[in-house]
Amino acid sequence: MSEKDTFQILADEITLIRGEIKQLQRSSLNKDEAKALNQQLVQGVDSMAQTGQAVYEAISERMDLRLEKLAIETILAAKDAASGAIAKNHAETITAARDLSKAAGEARREAWRYFGGFWVWLASVGAGGAVLGLLAAFLIMGRGDAREFGQYPQVYCTIAGGQVVTNPEGRRFCAIWIDRPSQSGG
Repeated sequence: MSEKDTFQILADEITLIRGEIKQLQRSSLNKDEAKALNQQLVQGVDSMAQTGQAVYEAISERMDLRLEKLAIETILAAKDAASGAIAKNHAETITAARDLSKAAGEARREAWRYFGGFWVWLASVGAGGAVLGLLAAFLIMGRGDAREFGQYPQVYCTIAGGQVVTNPEGRRFCAIWIDRPSQSGG
């Protein structure tokens, strides 16, 4: 193995650097190529900006559609849930009403047995009829008395608290005082 001297190593490094510089020269752009590349880059950036705006608008439009669809689906889901809850509540209400009706029937039958059944019913109907009969009699009696008074005032005038008076023409009538005059003299 032979060792290289420092001069030889330096010469090799310089040769290597020359090769890299030549390669860079071959791969670097001249002024016209740089302008063309710059122009293509500017057009690409403009195109990307326009595409970005179009993509943003498309995404916004789709998001709006999704939001509208989501709102409609939410409303439909809420409606379905409310309908289900109402139907369930209705069924529970009907069941509770049946149970209460059944319990009321049982209580009525039990009360019927406890309070004597038919005889209590018959007595209560008789008492109710008697009360209604008395009320009807009092109503008819008052109207009957007024009718009799109108047909025979000469008989009922003094009984009713009135006084038979004769007017200057000689006709007689029954006068009933609302405020009786004070008795003076005697």
